[in-house]
Amino acid sequence: MKSIAEAYVKLVLAMGQHDPDYVDAYYGPPQWRTEAERTKRPLADIRSDAEAQIAALGSGPPADGDEMDQLRHQYLGCQLSSLISRVEMLAGKQLSFDEESKALYDAVAPTHTEAELEAMVAEMADLLPGDGSLVDRFETYRDGFVIPADKVDQVFAVAIDACRERTKAHLELPAGESFEVETVTGKSWSAYNWYKGGFRSLIQVNTDLPIPIDRAVDLAAHEGYPGHHVYNVLLEQHLVRERGWVEFSVYALFSSQSLIAEGTANYGIKVAFPGEERLAFERDVLFPLAGLDPAAAEGYAKVRVQLDKLSYAGNEAARRYLDGRIDAAAAAQWLSAHAMTPPARAEQRVRFFDQYRSYVINYNLGEDMVGDYIERRGGTADQPAKRWDEFRKLLASPRLPSGLR
Repeated sequence: MKSIAEAYVKLVLAMGQHDPDYVDAYYGPPQWRTEAERTKRPLADIRSDAEAQIAALGSGPPADGDEMDQLRHQYLGCQLSSLISRVEMLAGKQLSFDEESKALYDAVAPTHTEAELEAMVAEMADLLPGDGSLVDRFETYRDGFVIPADKVDQVFAVAIDACRERTKAHLELPAGESFEVETVTGKSWSAYNWYKGGFRSLIQVNTDLPIPIDRAVDLAAHEGYPGHHVYNVLLEQHLVRERGWVEFSVYALFSSQSLIAEGTANYGIKVAFPGEERLAFERDVLFPLAGLDPAAAEGYAKVRVQLDKLSYAGNEAARRYLDGRIDAAAAAQWLSAHAMTPPARAEQRVRFFDQYRSYVINYNLGEDMVGDYIERRGGTADQPAKRWDEFRKLLASPRLPSGLR
């Protein structure tokens, strides 16, 4: 499979010349990137080559291979197939939201009726009594938990240190792994991990909008420990360096790998802070550091948990918008009414839909699929050591979303 793996990497790099968001990370041979930039292969050639590699891959893995070899074979086939689907999209093929997510991410998000979402919104209303629209009440409430601008760096540094300490107590990471954090503006996302190879990442935090206190743990864990940074580090260590699987030196963003990456990054927050440990850390450490009242931490945590339940409303907004059933303004209004997204954040979220489309399913559906998979294997909240072990094995493997079922 070595030649197919090399061909796959070069195809992903070739796609990057047509789609600037496609190559999320690359740390393979520099000359391969240079060649992709120099030649800029036509989309039709990329597609025909990908089809040829799928044919060469065959219908099954090597008979004498172990489970990892089987997973590798399945992974390459799925990644090549998703690449072809992305080629077709760039060439003008129209896919529904669900068709697109299945073709790219090997999964389809469940649908939620408006009545189901309104029932969850009503539960949020019970937590935020008062006058005015619920989204306005939510925004006013959350504004009381914004990290002061002059304390953002310190709060994030402490959150990162805590996530790193908790992760390293359970996972062995290679010497020298590290990441840098910088602030940016003008992005459709709130934060991004750019993996550079050599066990190093650059994490960018978007400061267009105020940052509430709960985002400190969210971003430190999701982007760093035990999220994206750890995921990429373990892939490089165990698959690229130890096994020589060059296909993992490139990360195609619009592919099945992203559901695993985003799902483990989100679920990793619960792995690092099981049960009431997140509330205790935020209340006892981060709230005082940010100058916020620790007595309000428990109530704020209840609102955050309810907000997480509404995350699938974002999928419904994206599904309706990308399927052409509503326009951008209506999508933003839907997010405000059903996902408690204040207008400025809702507009930013719709820009995310424009740029990344059905990618949105990878966060909530990915988290749910990863969580179900790990917990079915014994990694429940009352078995933290087993949970960490199953989490580690998933991070360092080429398992597909369909393999989590």
